[in-house]
Amino acid sequence: MRADAVVACDLFAGAGGFSLGAQSAGIHVAAAVEWDRHAAETYRRNLIDNQLFDAKLYEADISRLDPKRIRKEAFGEGAACDILLGGPPCQGFSTHRIKDAGVDDPRNGLLLRYFEYVRVLRPMFFVVENVPGLLWPRHEKYLAKFYSLARKADYEVLEPAIINARDFGVPQNRKRVFLLGYDRSRLEAPVSWPPAPTHVAPGTGSDLAEWVPAAVAFSGKVPKGDPNDIHMKHGSELVAAFRRTPPNGGSRRDSGRMLPCHKNHDGHKDVYGRIDPSVPGPTMTTACINPSKGRFVHPTEHHGISLRQAARLQSFPDWFVFSGGLIAGGVQVGNAVPVELARALLAPIKDAVVAVKKSERRAAA
Repeated sequence: MRADAVVACDLFAGAGGFSLGAQSAGIHVAAAVEWDRHAAETYRRNLIDNQLFDAKLYEADISRLDPKRIRKEAFGEGAACDILLGGPPCQGFSTHRIKDAGVDDPRNGLLLRYFEYVRVLRPMFFVVENVPGLLWPRHEKYLAKFYSLARKADYEVLEPAIINARDFGVPQNRKRVFLLGYDRSRLEAPVSWPPAPTHVAPGTGSDLAEWVPAAVAFSGKVPKGDPNDIHMKHGSELVAAFRRTPPNGGSRRDSGRMLPCHKNHDGHKDVYGRIDPSVPGPTMTTACINPSKGRFVHPTEHHGISLRQAARLQSFPDWFVFSGGLIAGGVQVGNAVPVELARALLAPIKDAVVAVKKSERRAAA
């Protein structure tokens, strides 16, 4: 590895969206941690076996894996982790949890476990991705503790940034929170971050590119024999309802389908709705291949979207194959950081690392 290479570690790596985006930004991923066997298989198959990089993949529970082991095995003597990435499981922070559901969810503590890796690996920058619910008052103690740990370790953490993937060329309306921290002992001021959007709404008169519509996920041929070109099989009653649903954005109401639960509760109006291909698609969740969980019906055909179409909405390339079948693949797609968003957010951080290293080499000469 070149002496001036920018090196990262990806925690809660999942299928590898953050890692693939980092690689696209010119960052070498030296280590990744993921405990789910299907996600780990996907990561290894696409990113390591394909020789995009030679990351050491740790299939382990991050709460039990010793970060000192990663420091020793993946970075070794004299090497360093420049950027630490990670999206701790977000279910406990999800905005879909009603009332006080999610408060003190054991998974919330993984946000604090993440910082133990910061303390041991001592990266120049670290980036945390999570759902906007992380910022809700009910979870304030976890975020406050995280910031406190950072200050004690001589890290500065910028104000949380809510970023929509559609503003960076991803064909999906997906809001997530990102935290950026930097080592105050090596940087006097942070990188200009988050970067300015590269895409804007149509008709704004801006010179920037327009939002990428969901249509890109449904156009173009799927590679022959693609194992992810699969979708849910539905019963005749549901298929008939889809046939009655107008194409390109029609809703459950349009189909006339009324379930008993809808009589007393008419929320979740997007379930069984068709995706509108003329605008960025809906947020891909871990149930994105299931029309009963959101607006996940194909724009014109009478079934849910395929796993490949969901992956395209997350800006994964068609050569990227998800292991474990339809349900497991959907979970991996929904949990991933969109590849293009990761690339756009990490590119200026990578440039800042390069600049600091050059400055430090000049000072040492």
